[in-house]
Amino acid sequence: MTGGPDVPHFTGDGDGWVRGPDGDKRWGLYGAAGLLLHDPGRGVLMQHRVAWSHHGGTWGIPGGARHSGEPAVEAAVRECAEETGIPGRDEIDLLGVSVLDLDYWSYSTVLARTRAALTPHVTDVESVDVGWVPVPDVDALPLHPGFAADWPTLRGVLDTRLTLVVDAANTVGSRPNGWWRDRAGATRTMVRGLAGAFRHSRIRVPADVVGLPGDRWWPGRVIVVVEGRARGEWTSDPSVSGAVDIVQAPGEGDDTIVEVAHRELEDGARVVTATADRELRGRLETLGGSVTGPGTVWSSIDSGS
Repeated sequence: MTGGPDVPHFTGDGDGWVRGPDGDKRWGLYGAAGLLLHDPGRGVLMQHRVAWSHHGGTWGIPGGARHSGEPAVEAAVRECAEETGIPGRDEIDLLGVSVLDLDYWSYSTVLARTRAALTPHVTDVESVDVGWVPVPDVDALPLHPGFAADWPTLRGVLDTRLTLVVDAANTVGSRPNGWWRDRAGATRTMVRGLAGAFRHSRIRVPADVVGLPGDRWWPGRVIVVVEGRARGEWTSDPSVSGAVDIVQAPGEGDDTIVEVAHRELEDGARVVTATADRELRGRLETLGGSVTGPGTVWSSIDSGS
């Protein structure tokens, strides 16, 4: 929560002011986080801050102090739910996160999109009002200065869709774990791990890799292209279904990867492909796609082990 110095009900272990070298005060002993939640049909979720709060009377996004050791995403979603009654973690898709890091204090803006219509309401004393504001109308509001500085950039990426395409053969082959003894089995293990990482929002792509603002982005879709002996019946695997789309290359895997990337780009998505193949990288970048190394896949899988 984003309380004031004379409000006694703020009891979270992160509640408190931090003063910077210039004397400026920031709320949150361990930093703070806010949720910029976008409903494509209604706009963005905004909070009208109560007069006694810091920058009272302005409009901004729900957010507040992080607890000790609390990740930014969890803090942003928790604070939003405390202040507006929404969302549940399973009611949104994460898009990206932008971090203002001042060394002594940080603020993380988490971007997310609703999966269905959600109805916010005022649930604590910090808000005069909360509600959906159409994107074109946000600039007309008296905005919190921190949000006002970021809004011109953030509004331009609200509709972003990021697709991760995985070169399965290259990714499996990048880790010397004996995959050559059972390529199909190694591929299935990798894909299952990737599906678990996707379901738990552990797949994160650096923003600069995909030419987006902020620090990191979550793909909304993962497509794995398999070839050769790794092809087979995948639709019956419940650990993969619903999380990762499998495309079985009829011939040369690289050609299918390029076709998949081209189709996603034509559909309006940003596309990043995980591969270390230099020739394939050139073909994908010519299309307008981005490329990241297999390490992006493995780090996402390993972070859950």
